[in-house]
Amino acid sequence: MRKLITIVVAIFLTIDVYAGPASQESVEALLEVTKAEALMGSMYGSMEQMMRQGMQQAVKGKTLSSEQQRILDTVPAKFIAVVREELNWEKLKPMHVQLYRDTFEQEEIDGLLAFYRSPAGQAFVNKMPLVMQKAMAMGQSQMQAVIPKMMAAIQSAIAEAKVSN
Repeated sequence: MRKLITIVVAIFLTIDVYAGPASQESVEALLEVTKAEALMGSMYGSMEQMMRQGMQQAVKGKTLSSEQQRILDTVPAKFIAVVREELNWEKLKPMHVQLYRDTFEQEEIDGLLAFYRSPAGQAFVNKMPLVMQKAMAMGQSQMQAVIPKMMAAIQSAIAEAKVSN
């Protein structure tokens, strides 16, 4: 009987440890192997580029003085500087670690680490910034067609509601 109890306790301890929450160390290793910090840095560059393009679209066809153009040219860099300061990796990493720990079991993190440490996983990590950049460009071009339709729908609704300025 004592042997049976020992076996049952051992099984429960093994299951509990194996299916337990992910450790901080393993999550940090996953964030490192997936180059999460570098990916965030590349997103800042993409955001700045998109902002520049958006601002160019907003003033398209308008004549700007050199001073107006100079001011508009500085806005994206200033915006990204604020984003980098307020949303830097040192501030975001603890939140990411906690999010992963709350979401994944240790066994899942171990599986993800095995994948991302593999050649296929590293190819995925290394190519993902390019995939994201292309996806953002595709989304932006799609939005160019959608925005006029959205604006027309909004103007129609405002007119129908008889809202005046």
